[in-house]
Amino acid sequence: MERPASPPSLTALERLVQERPLPRHVGIIMDGNGRWAEMRGLPRVEGHREGSTSVREVTRCARRVGVEALTLYAFSSQNWARPAEEVAALMDLLREYLESERAEILENGIRLNAIGEVDKLPRFVKEPLDRLRADSAHNKGMVLTLALSYGGREELVQAARRVAEAASKGELSPGQLDTKAFESFLWTHDLPQVDLVVRTSGEQRISNFLLWQLAYAELCFSDVLWPDFRTEAFLRCLAQYQQRERRFGLTSAQIKREDSQRAKA
Repeated sequence: MERPASPPSLTALERLVQERPLPRHVGIIMDGNGRWAEMRGLPRVEGHREGSTSVREVTRCARRVGVEALTLYAFSSQNWARPAEEVAALMDLLREYLESERAEILENGIRLNAIGEVDKLPRFVKEPLDRLRADSAHNKGMVLTLALSYGGREELVQAARRVAEAASKGELSPGQLDTKAFESFLWTHDLPQVDLVVRTSGEQRISNFLLWQLAYAELCFSDVLWPDFRTEAFLRCLAQYQQRERRFGLTSAQIKREDSQRAKA
């Protein structure tokens, strides 16, 4: 009797992922920290602390396999409404992360970026964030974007406001406004299009994350809670993406014909 094929080892899985077309830009909704802690009878902040290890592992893996941009939904506009002690603990962890990961980010050629209403962050977080953003600004290895005090609706509103301001100054006419022009007003204007969004913890919603940018992104929902979401889980999401056929409104036959023409060129 033939035995079922064994799953590839972690090394083999990573090699397989590297051999296939990668998403240029991956966004992750890091969900499940609180539930992870509560399941263990721990304070919620311990889930956030363990989740920072997942941030480190996934970032290293993304850089290693060649993802160009990784955007992590770290703190939403709505998270400010959480209990004050949890918000304070999250801010402490964020500062801790920026200080502890600074050397690795710089040594690995990663550019740190941030999107959202970052001016709302407390000074003891914003100052190390600004320093690392400035010091890593010329790095080319990968862009790591932290979505902080971020909301997709809020991003669209600020973009619409800036469009209106540009129009009132005569810098933009209604006829000049198309999707490309509008994207230049988004916080993500200098990032590649989002190809893949991963959400952990089994929830299947996008929770105000990159609403405009998700238009043609592939979605991957993982049952794994974020503190348990490590290298293998991330690689499996990349592998799942690589099995999708992305059509962008075209038919499957059109996509195959275009691929064939590209291969012959």
